[in-house]
Parts: sequence; structure tokens; C-alpha cells
Amino acid sequence: MPNQRQNMLAHLENPRFDAVVIGGGVNGIGVWRDLALQGLRVLLVERNDFASGCSAAPSRMIHGGLRYLENGEFDLVRESLAERDALLRNAPHLVRPLPTVIPIAGLTSGLFNAAASFFGWSGKPARRGALPIKIGLTLYDFVTRHRRQTPKHRFLSRSKTRAVFPALTRDARCAALYHDAWISHPERLCIEMIRDTLRDAPDAAALNYAEMALVDGCYYLTDLRGGKKIPVAPKVVVNATGAWLDETREALGADAPRMISGTKGSHLILRNDALLQALAGHMVYFENADGRVCIAFPYLGHVLVGSTDIRVDGAARTKCEPEERDYILGSLRSVFPDLTIDAGQIVFSYSGIRPLPQSDADFTGRISRGHYVQRLDGVVPQFCMVGGKWTTFRAFAEQAADEVLRELGQTRRGTTSDLSIGGGRGYSPTASLPVSEARATHLLDHYGAQAEEVLANCPEDDAPLFPGLPHTRGEIACLARSEFVQTLSDLALRRTSLAVTGSLTDAVIDALADVLAKAQDLTPDEIAAQRAMLVAELNTYHGQALTLSEDKKERSIECA
Repeated sequence: MPNQRQNMLAHLENPRFDAVVIGGGVNGIGVWRDLALQGLRVLLVERNDFASGCSAAPSRMIHGGLRYLENGEFDLVRESLAERDALLRNAPHLVRPLPTVIPIAGLTSGLFNAAASFFGWSGKPARRGALPIKIGLTLYDFVTRHRRQTPKHRFLSRSKTRAVFPALTRDARCAALYHDAWISHPERLCIEMIRDTLRDAPDAAALNYAEMALVDGCYYLTDLRGGKKIPVAPKVVVNATGAWLDETREALGADAPRMISGTKGSHLILRNDALLQALAGHMVYFENADGRVCIAFPYLGHVLVGSTDIRVDGAARTKCEPEERDYILGSLRSVFPDLTIDAGQIVFSYSGIRPLPQSDADFTGRISRGHYVQRLDGVVPQFCMVGGKWTTFRAFAEQAADEVLRELGQTRRGTTSDLSIGGGRGYSPTASLPVSEARATHLLDHYGAQAEEVLANCPEDDAPLFPGLPHTRGEIACLARSEFVQTLSDLALRRTSLAVTGSLTDAVIDALADVLAKAQDLTPDEIAAQRAMLVAELNTYHGQALTLSEDKKERSIECA
């Protein structure tokens, strides 16, 4: 067992905690961090890996929610823009400005979308024209006027649009340009928050691969790696399990009407150089024929495109289905009709369930992306974090933490609004590192100001993990020892960008497995089992079919 996990389990020798946060996604990590920094003794419990659920399946946009304006959710847009700008300040190594183009085919259509929503209409909105988009972007600029992190919006004429984006659909009479932001490695941001918190609040504890259960009026934690059952005595419980919130609520003995109305969102990563060039460093934000807003933007040398928005009945792990793949590719062809776009260009697909507040809206785009905290009575009070989105996790966490502090009669010591995260503290994209330029770029993009720490933990004779890849064996070993890694999937899918960029061949998986086995002293049978689990996960949920020959070198990629 890695020493890091042993240290976490040692915290449970004292079973008394001010709060236990169940759910190690971005919202759960956010509220756990906030409470710990207020001086409370807090335990974070996640039954899988940290940030392995919906938090690992976002559109990777950090945005103000331009579309929410037509739902009349002005407060949500204001909050989202403030949180977007906070992340640009606090995590500049992972969150960066994203210039965005909106192709516009009409002038005034969609003008009354917000008004109709205000009066209770929940159907599909009309196509957005130049005037409502202009109003929305003007509001965007107004809200961010005091602490502006990005340029103001502007419009391009038809001829200018064609000059800058020649592959864009000729239906575009003009285009709007504005800035939001994107996040390169969302799972890494979660891990960095956990590491920061454990450094600054040593009484806090965080465990992945663990479960909480209520048995005969008492709470028990089960270590899913070692099997040990440990009593825990919290004063309050925070339910931050996202799409699984209602199931968790019931399991912990709280009775209430259903709170979550999930929708499924699937995304594709494409290797398409012509499309990448056509985007010219921008995200294109466009409408499909059904009124759903879709996106495509450059992502780690490829193109990220999405997404679907399909209502689901219950929480479960999901994958991109063939009809969703066809929907996404079809939407992209509509905005870039002259480019060749097909399923053979897919290097990775992923899908997750958005944990939205319960809603009866006919059109899923009308379901609020807002959030609230619901207190429920039980053995101890349970605070349910309902809704939310990646961009607003910090504000939502602060809201939930304030409810818990009020329950415990504690006062807030400070806010996290200007607190740097991980490698964002002291980050400079031009920092000098004693390695090649390509290696330095990789380290700074992944670890920010903590790149020097990673380098310091790598041997002088460090070797590449695999020819052509930027990761080294020493780097991977460092992650395996210091970032709560329990499985090969943790490394491949969440601590590195190997999976999402389509870099996992059988040989790369073997190299990754070899480093992990040595770093954690795993037996051949243990690492073989983990390898098989990773391959099955890639095949089942990410559209990568590994065809193993006797020498384990053949590989093909299909869309699941």
C-alpha cells in the first residue's frame, strides 16, 4: 500500500470529524477544501478515484454561460463570469483564455427567448440572431468590467468572417468574437486542490476508493483497497455525489423528494489537422438544427467537439453511443461543410451525467445550471449540494461551507476567491527549466510552478516513458507516489493526458504498468489485473478498442 494512503488511513484512528464530505468530484473537493481551511477537521470520501465521475467528463470550458441569459438566469451568469475570472487568476497554468467565434445567420431571431422563459415557456428556443447575441455579449462585458481578464467582444462582417475563417459555413452573414476560457486538465486541478489542502490543513484527510455507510445508526467507512471497516463520527455530512445524490441521500437515511434531474453529455476528441487549422485558435460556438448549442475548439493538439444533452432516468456510468457520435459529427459538418469529418478521426470519446436540479422542462437546454444547498435531518444533519457546474464549483463550495459553519456555530476565517491553486502559485509560462524546450513546455503545461518539484523527484538519468511521448518514467513514478494513485486507470485517464489525446497503445500501457508496479511494489498478478481493467475501461467507455495480438502490439481505434 502506498505510504500516502497509509497516512490518510492513520487519520481515522481518531473517528471524530466536524464534517464528512461524501463525493470526491470538483464540488466535493471544493467544499472539503473550504471547510478544512476554516480550521475544521474534515474527511473527504470518494468511492472511486478523485474526479472520476462527471468532473472528468466536462466540456472543458470555463465559461460565463452566455446561453443562460435567455433563461433569465442573470445571477448565474454574473456568478459564472466572476468564477471564470477567478480561475484565470488562480490557476493560470491550467485555465487559459479561449477566443470564441459565433457564426450568425440572422439578425433578430431569438430576441424573445429570455422573455418567453420568464413567462414559463420551457420549449426549444428560436435560433439566435445578431441582435440578441449582441445584447448578451454586451451584458457579458458589463458584468466583468471591474476585474476584466479578457478582451471585450466585437463583431466581424461577412467578408471579414470569410477572411479569418474561410472554412466556416457560408450561411454566416457575420460573426461575433468574444472570450471565455478552457481548462486543459480538469482532473489535475482537483488533485492539486487536495494536495494544497493537506499541506495547509494537516488535520484534514482525503480517501479515494472508500465508501461511507450508515449501519444501525452509526457511520462506517470501508477502505475498498484493503477491506477494513472503520467507524467515523461526524457532526454533519455533506452529500456532494452529483448525479448519485438522491441514491446517497437515501442510503444515509434522509427522506426527501428527488432533487436531481440528470442529462447526459457526450464529447469526442478528433485528430483532424484541417479542422484544427480552420479553427485558427478559436472555439466555434454554434447551434445545431435542434436548437442545441454545440462547441468545437483546439484541445491538446486535437479538436474537442460536443455535446449531447439527453435526459436520463438515473445515475450510471455512461459512454458515447453511436447515435450521439453521429449527432456530434453531423453538427460539426453543418458549420464546416467543406471539410472531411468522419468517425475514423476519433481518438477518444467520453460521456458523463450532468447533475442538474430536478426539472420538468421540455427542452433540456432550459434546465437550470444553477445550484443550491438543501439541509436534511437524519442521524446528523445532511447538506445536499444540488446542481452546479465546473465553472462555479468554488462559489458553490463556499455556499455549502457557510451552511455547515452556521450549523456548527463556527465563523468563517477567510475566502478562497483569491487563493492560488497548485502550480498556479508563482506560475510563469516562460519559466526556465534545465531541460529541453519541449520537455519544459510539457512540464509547465501540466504542473505549472510545481514543474521544478516534479523535476527534483526525477533521476538524473531519467528516460522517456515511451519514444515520442513527453512523459518520463521518473515523472510517472513521482505521480504514482504523490498523487493518490491506486490503479493504472488513475494514471492513464486522470493524472496524465495519455488517454484523452489518444496516446495509449498496448506498448505505452505496458510501459506505464511497469513504472507503476515498481513505484508501488505490485506483484505481476496485481499489475496484470490492473492492466486488464484499464483496457476494458477504454474499450467500454472511451471508444478505444485494443486488439491484442500475441506480441500485444496491434491496435485499432473504433467509436464505441
